[in-house]
Formats: sequence, structure tokens, C-alpha cells
Amino acid sequence: MKRLILEMGIGTDLYGGDYTKAACRAVRDAIGHSSISLFRSCGMNHRDMLVKVTIGVQDPSQVDADTVAASLPRGNPQVEVVHGGLNIADPEQDGPTIIASASVEAFLDVEAGDWQISEKENG
Repeated sequence: MKRLILEMGIGTDLYGGDYTKAACRAVRDAIGHSSISLFRSCGMNHRDMLVKVTIGVQDPSQVDADTVAASLPRGNPQVEVVHGGLNIADPEQDGPTIIASASVEAFLDVEAGDWQISEKENG
């Protein structure tokens, strides 16, 4: 498997202290930067794509990885939650503002020899 795409995103839950909500928003932010026309252009099936998601939050045990995986529109997701992100204390609220970071990597089973960069012909 070769990594073809790497995107990063940030998500927050401002008032609810919900780590999973912040994580899903971070994933949505990351994949919102990509338009994967490669599959359609090359006749590939996006269902063959492995999608590795890494979520960083201050309390990894508070993230429902299955909910994060279900938020991905394509591919076969694997979600890992690690220590990272930020909690911002808010003296006006009962809990902190949660900031999650996400990386989303897309892998396909392709051979390096199947791809080559060609120069554009001037015509």
C-alpha cells in the first residue's frame, strides 16, 4: 500500500466538552481540503482505499473511534486516538473547550512502476 494523500484538520467543541464531536469536526476539516478525482480518472474504486485517521486530544479515552470512522464518506477507515490537542479552560462554563487535531491518510495498493510523471507536450 502506498500513501497517496495526507491531510490535516482541526476541530473544536466550544461548550459541550465532547471529545468525539471535536474529533469528527477535525476529520471533516481535513477531508474538506481534498477532492479525490484520482479514483474516477484512473478507473479505481474508492472502496479499495485504506484510510488511516489519527486523532490527537487531551483525553483519548473520551473519543468514540467507531463514531469517527463512521463519519468518513469513503474507504476502509482505521482510527487511532492519541494524546494531543488542547483543552482550554473556560471559567464561564462547566467544562473546557476541546480542540482536536486530525491527520487523514489515504492508501491504495499500487505499484511504483504503474505511475510515471510525463512532460506536457507543447502543441
